Amino acid sequence: MSRNTEPPRDEPKAESKVDRRGFLAGAVSVAAATALPLTLGAPPATAAAATTEPGAAPGTRPNILVILTDDQPKQTEWATPRTVDWLVGHGVRFTAGHVTTPLCAPSRSSIFSGQYAHHHGVRDNGHPYNLDQQHTIQRALHQAGYRTGLFGKYLNAWHPADNPPHFDEWLLSAPVVYNNGQYNDNGTVRTIPGYSTSVIRDHALAFLDKAATDTRPWFAFVAPKASHEPNTPEPKYADTPVPAWDGRPSVDEADRSDKPEWIQNGTATLATARQLRARQLRTLLSVDDAVQAIHDKLAALGQLQNTLVIYLGDNGYTWADHGWSKKSVPYLPSVEVPFYLSWPAGGLGAGSPADHRIVANIDIAPTVLQAAGITPDWAVDGHSLLGAYSRDHLLVEFWEQGAHQDGQPHTWASYLGKDKQYTEYYKLHTDANGLPAGTGQVAFREYYDLDADPYQLVNKLYQATPAQEQALGIPALAATLAAERTA
Repeated sequence: MSRNTEPPRDEPKAESKVDRRGFLAGAVSVAAATALPLTLGAPPATAAAATTEPGAAPGTRPNILVILTDDQPKQTEWATPRTVDWLVGHGVRFTAGHVTTPLCAPSRSSIFSGQYAHHHGVRDNGHPYNLDQQHTIQRALHQAGYRTGLFGKYLNAWHPADNPPHFDEWLLSAPVVYNNGQYNDNGTVRTIPGYSTSVIRDHALAFLDKAATDTRPWFAFVAPKASHEPNTPEPKYADTPVPAWDGRPSVDEADRSDKPEWIQNGTATLATARQLRARQLRTLLSVDDAVQAIHDKLAALGQLQNTLVIYLGDNGYTWADHGWSKKSVPYLPSVEVPFYLSWPAGGLGAGSPADHRIVANIDIAPTVLQAAGITPDWAVDGHSLLGAYSRDHLLVEFWEQGAHQDGQPHTWASYLGKDKQYTEYYKLHTDANGLPAGTGQVAFREYYDLDADPYQLVNKLYQATPAQEQALGIPALAATLAAERTA
């Protein structure tokens, strides 16, 4: 069974592929029929993927709300029923939602820029200042007259005293502390008492409240710390029972000899995964409360219809899959994320069949800009989700920060298709400036038939002969991967 249609263990069964005709017709109804005064400039010649279709004209421009959770795996909808009711019941669930780098800062930079990490330059969690702040949706929206706000986690290793560029208001949270955390509150670094998700929620609601008197469209980036370690739940949810979980076939995998050495040495078990999963689910209950509060605020303001809402995780997380309970690896639980979109005024509001296209965080920026009627003046790698574009595979990539250490993944790049995945691991790492260093030699390879082996138990390249590699199409996949990761 294909991974794109398999019903996740904790989620409802996926529906058939979305019919986008109604969605597109609705989007056209709010699109400008005339020239776009919000256009920031003609797309550069290299920006083949940049959005060029018409978007909304002044007066009909949607508000933009991006809700980004931290380390939220895909099979977690039990904890967010009201979020699903709003954004899937009045929008669409993308069943094949991905991140292009399963690590916090690179993924967030891809959301802001619409670019792969090897283009925006934030390859690890230590170099957030490598992001060109001119190549971000917050700059484009702010320049086009949007009121902009950021509430929650921004980029790892960002100095708390530094204000996030191109935001009118912000509550930027410092490292992951769930209670009584430190924040940059509109330029003042201070400790704010209370549970972080609630603090972030209240400041986001205050930003939305201003829409009652400020007629400008707004962009809000709301990024709670849940469900990142240490996964501390709000006190009222500390002992909430969670559904039982018996694991996946990839959990406690008996024979990992065909996997990289750091996976072979993994020590995570079903028991530890159950504990991790329970903590994550309990933190997400507070996220669901916050999302409901935002929904209710938009309803009270009369802004539910013309607000484009996108919800996703910044990366997935493994629950002892192959003995690994982290992110940063190319296996599906690490790179797949919950991914929802709702925009009633754009024709996506009555609940639509699930969309099985391969989509990714790099698609958010072109989606947002098209909805706002803005042509990006920088090259983007993603494609607007408002159109019919459908890719047959996705480039996913990861860089090891600093020299290789035992127990940590090498740098890798992966060709991820609907029915297969080919991965190469390299002797590369990021240096003190966040730039690639090392020989680039291929250290290990993996190939999985995702239809026959959705849990990635059998690496078909382990001890494969040249003839077997040829039959699998490895030379062509390797050539495609080499071209895309260096483009």
